[in-house]
Amino acid sequence: MQTSNRYPTREIQVGGVKIGGNSPISVQSMTYSKTADIKATKEQIDRLMFAGCDIVRVAVSDEEDAKALKELKTCISLPLVADIHFRYKFALIAAESVDCIRINPGNIGSKEKIKAVVDACKQRDIPIRIGVNAGSLERAFENKYGATPKGMVESALYNIKLLEDFGFSNLKVSLKASDVERTLEAYRMLRPLVDYPFHLGVTEAGDLESSMIKSSMALGGLLLEGIGDTMRVSITGELEKEVEVARSILRYSGRQKEGITYISCPTCGRLQADLVPLLQEIKQRMPTIKTPMQLSIMGCAVNALGEAKHADVAIAFGNGDGLIIKRGEIVGKYKESELIDVFIQEVLATEQELKKIEV
Repeated sequence: MQTSNRYPTREIQVGGVKIGGNSPISVQSMTYSKTADIKATKEQIDRLMFAGCDIVRVAVSDEEDAKALKELKTCISLPLVADIHFRYKFALIAAESVDCIRINPGNIGSKEKIKAVVDACKQRDIPIRIGVNAGSLERAFENKYGATPKGMVESALYNIKLLEDFGFSNLKVSLKASDVERTLEAYRMLRPLVDYPFHLGVTEAGDLESSMIKSSMALGGLLLEGIGDTMRVSITGELEKEVEVARSILRYSGRQKEGITYISCPTCGRLQADLVPLLQEIKQRMPTIKTPMQLSIMGCAVNALGEAKHADVAIAFGNGDGLIIKRGEIVGKYKESELIDVFIQEVLATEQELKKIEV
């Protein structure tokens, strides 16, 4: 399937990260520590940075959290987003030091309170994310439309107009539901109506397995349609997994031309080696590679030449030996004890060749 061109959107900036326009789709995540615990929060942000996260969001649950943001900002390198619910005054404190404010219009309060947040953000030229959630719509929209995509879109349009009336357009928008269908429909419905960048996500997506499936279907589907400028994969679990899954979705949807794409054959009666642990060993031992590459790991030589001919480098295990194949041509036959070492060496050599072509 050919990836659609991205919808044209205006460009905003969160810290040093550009969002929208022709900028790469950025990956976000969120800490789970109490933000006022600066040491613990910094440790989590550092973990996310090393995992490849572009932007980090922290919860501001009380005044202690809000006041801690200034010190936290001085000891981290990722752009910092403050997540505000209910208490608009925390947003006013946060706006003094963070790179972006996320508010949920359904619970932030009156127009006057929202204007106060807008004025604070305008003063420092920092963007606001209008974060619409199906589970916390304003009462007027929920009463009229229910917790539906239509209700989510009407809430977003109302709040976009409200901020525009306050002279503010430094915006991005999210429309999150906890299921695939409403998430897809809401983003699709709003996309032709505004040119603000979209933050994609499925909220309350569950554990790793549930979130991988929901996020791949919803976020991957939207990305294939050209919708989306930044994203978070929400997982009840380890922080690094959110970034790992998000990067994989970007890669397999064709939106991120970076890193290794693995191809491996399904288990079947033709397997001539224990492919599952061999594949895991290869992935664990493979150095970090940013150059776009396609690697194929096959469990027999029967279909290897045909099925791996489009891979940059392929390995085909046999009965105690196997083949290394490069772009459809056999490099050599080696003992199984040597295969993975030779394969990794060939991958690294191919990476250098590709880098020269790029230059």
